[in-house]
Amino acid sequence: MELAKITARGQTTIPKNIREAANLGEGDVIAFEIRGDHLVVHKVTPGQDDYLQGLSQVLSEWISPEDEEAWSDL
Repeated sequence: MELAKITARGQTTIPKNIREAANLGEGDVIAFEIRGDHLVVHKVTPGQDDYLQGLSQVLSEWISPEDEEAWSDL
C-alpha cells in the first residue's frame, strides 16, 4: 500500500512505485470511479469507448492563468 496526500486544490501525486507497476507515464489518461466505498483508478488506453470523452474533460482542467503559473516551475 502506498499513501499520498490530497492538496487544498484536490491534487495528488501517484507514488512512483504505483506509476511503475501500472505502467503510467507522462501524458497518460487515468479514469476514476466509485465502486461501493472504494475509489478505483485505472489507465485509459486509446480505443476504449470512454477514451475521447475522458480526454476532453482532462484537457480543459488546468487552463487558467493561475494554474499555468502554479505549474510553470515544475
